[in-house]
Amino acid sequence: MLGPWDFSQNTATLEQQPSQLPLADKRSKAVRNAPSNKLSDAERRRIIEICNSPEFASFLPNVIVPTLADRGIYIASESTFYRVLKANKLFTPRCRERSYKRPCAQKTTAPNQVWSWDISYLPTPIKGRHLYLYMMMDIFSRKIVGADVFEQESGEQAAELLQRCIWREKCADKKIILHSANGSPMRSYTLLAKMCDLGVISSYSRPRVSNDNPYSESLFRTVKYCPQWPAEGFTLLNDARTWVTQFVDWYNLEHKHSGIK
Repeated sequence: MLGPWDFSQNTATLEQQPSQLPLADKRSKAVRNAPSNKLSDAERRRIIEICNSPEFASFLPNVIVPTLADRGIYIASESTFYRVLKANKLFTPRCRERSYKRPCAQKTTAPNQVWSWDISYLPTPIKGRHLYLYMMMDIFSRKIVGADVFEQESGEQAAELLQRCIWREKCADKKIILHSANGSPMRSYTLLAKMCDLGVISSYSRPRVSNDNPYSESLFRTVKYCPQWPAEGFTLLNDARTWVTQFVDWYNLEHKHSGIK
């Protein structure tokens, strides 16, 4: 025999269980009259005829309806025009949507076809003061073809470094592609003029794409994670240049490049 607690508990459980019977359809089955402003078949045909007429065939309802209103003609609202056109499969984009084409990365099959370059900060003991490391590398071989340190960013210094790299690698007029970011030194007229003189082709990262120059970014990471990296910074410009020269020799001659398969 169930106690009071057992009885009330089982009663509550039974009351909480949903009914196994299907719920009845409580929607109204009354026949509703058509809206008083419903378009007639003649009005629908007139909308289609107007939209397909030579005068309006190239326009959307947001132009057609105001134009007709200026002439004292009103058939239906813009939304109704759109609805009629869609119902008759007449509303399609005026021009075919262009398919998205993924930007192609620069491809290289041999050294001195594509170079990448960028500028990065070098720290100094003085807060707020930096030196600037310019580096150019060959994408195919991962060789650093040129590097230097300056006290400021400028297209003139980049042009000077590029000319030294081209002469050292003996690749003038080989139509080398030089890929870079979109900074002001990279797009300076001085550098562009020097590239034109040397037969170098410019290539830039896509706007607002921060990782579109991965080779230079990876190189700078290797520079700053080198065990010999001076954590306290560089006191003198010549000290920075000496350290960078030693790093380039190690990188080109001893470093095992994981990116080369």
